[in-house]
Amino acid sequence: MKQLIECVPNFSEGCNMAIIKQITDRIEAVEGVRLLDVDPGKATNRTVVTFVGTPDEVIEAAFQAVKKASELIDMRTHKGEHPRFGATDVLPLIPIAGITMEETTAYARKLAERIGNEIGIPVYCYENAAFTEERRNLATNRAGEYEGLPEKLVDPHWKPDFGPAEFNEKVALTGAIAVGARDFLVAYNVNLNTTSVRRANAVAFDIREKGRPVREGNLVTGKIKKDENGKEIWTPGSLKACKAIGWYIEEYGIAQVSINLTNISITPVHVAFEESCLKAQERGMRVTGSELVGLIPLKAMTDAGKYFLRRQQRSVGVSEEELVKIAIKSLGLDDLKPFNPKEKIIEYLLAGENDKKLVNMTLASFANETASESPAPGGGSISAAMGALGISLATMVANLSSHKAGWDDRWEEFSRWAEKGQALKDELLMLVDEDTRAFNFIMDAFSLPKGNDADKAVRTAAIQDATKYAIEVPFRVMQRSFDCMPIIKAMAETGNPNSVTDAGVGALAARSAVMGAFLNVKINASGLQDKAFVEKVLSDGNRIQDLAIAMESEILYIVNSKIS
Repeated sequence: MKQLIECVPNFSEGCNMAIIKQITDRIEAVEGVRLLDVDPGKATNRTVVTFVGTPDEVIEAAFQAVKKASELIDMRTHKGEHPRFGATDVLPLIPIAGITMEETTAYARKLAERIGNEIGIPVYCYENAAFTEERRNLATNRAGEYEGLPEKLVDPHWKPDFGPAEFNEKVALTGAIAVGARDFLVAYNVNLNTTSVRRANAVAFDIREKGRPVREGNLVTGKIKKDENGKEIWTPGSLKACKAIGWYIEEYGIAQVSINLTNISITPVHVAFEESCLKAQERGMRVTGSELVGLIPLKAMTDAGKYFLRRQQRSVGVSEEELVKIAIKSLGLDDLKPFNPKEKIIEYLLAGENDKKLVNMTLASFANETASESPAPGGGSISAAMGALGISLATMVANLSSHKAGWDDRWEEFSRWAEKGQALKDELLMLVDEDTRAFNFIMDAFSLPKGNDADKAVRTAAIQDATKYAIEVPFRVMQRSFDCMPIIKAMAETGNPNSVTDAGVGALAARSAVMGAFLNVKINASGLQDKAFVEKVLSDGNRIQDLAIAMESEILYIVNSKIS
């Protein structure tokens, strides 16, 4: 698997986009790196940039961006709502694919050392890249902010991990930087119907893991209580893996709770939103919506969509697109400005606008492509498409049944069927394109050179490997299409009787998908030399086909009995 890491530098400039453009131009100039998002904030005077790529290339792009920022951003004049201590204030690396956190940490430290030595910026390593436990926390490293650097840098306890330990003329311009390696972090702001920073902070202290200090007398100005060892006593907040502060955003004329969710498997976005709503309401305020800073994983959005649908006692077995739409509306992500999921969800950005998948075509375009003189897409892809349509009909029946008047106590039952149907539909849609890819692998193998015995051996092996894969893909279509039939049968038996014929058509499509895919299995098996594999796959295929035909008969009997 290709190694991918994400880099999310925060630059202390959110008003002059010409400066940010010069910085991001340096990132885009590095081959092997893709700029995903540029998110400026005027009130914070800060821009969050997100890019992804292979490790060495990301390191180079990050270095060039930091260097350019050091030339363009003067920290002596910087003002903004967000805590900061440098022109490039923070620069985390996040493992995305094919790379461990340990490997990512090594890259972060390598980058930190280069920034300190070659650009002359004091560098503090944080999170997984930290050399001491005390420096793991970003807020601890940044305490005192830019204004506190002259005193901090001469303190032996706060000697930078790399770079100069003095506030010289260069450092006065650039400030310091925190370089780290961490898990995926979601930066997320909750909008309040107040202008009070103090009240926004109260909500932030209520929810953040760190909580608030226990004070004597006045809850705000009273002396912080200490235990018998002289350690401050704190009351933890309600959410784990959550950092939060309150601030006022002049651009929008509201106060926000600014949240960093450091582990969304522990505290998902929708949980942070709901908890913020609860705590705000307890203090006489209302949450009007929320704002995502940077990018978010697709699963975080679909999980949120499912959560809010369950709250409404509605089926969660709907499309990914619908789940994302529900999440956007429920979280109020379009409260302050339009929210475009194609620009904010990381998987959608990585897929790119030029995704040529068959399943992304219109129905007419797909039919025309199939009807063209090109041999692909062929029967295998069409079989997968039939299977996807068959289970889509059953999923529709499940969703209609979950919302049927008088069946309110059965919504969860049908929701579970619909969710299973959606998973099968998604896999079969993937197999529409995968079958065509498998065919193309065979064509590529046949085009390999055969000038000598070594070439011929390589070519023969490639053809056999490609042929085996071209058997495995339609066989998987058979399996998944047959897996659809128990759901279709359940919908024919127990689903909304007004939609029973839809279940019947679904059975016809699923059975045809099984039989059509088996034809592809058989024709491709004829060219494979591994006879033991061929014998087993044909035996299993015949068994699945017989079961599918029998199941189709059962379903059609149920359907015809009900409509007669």
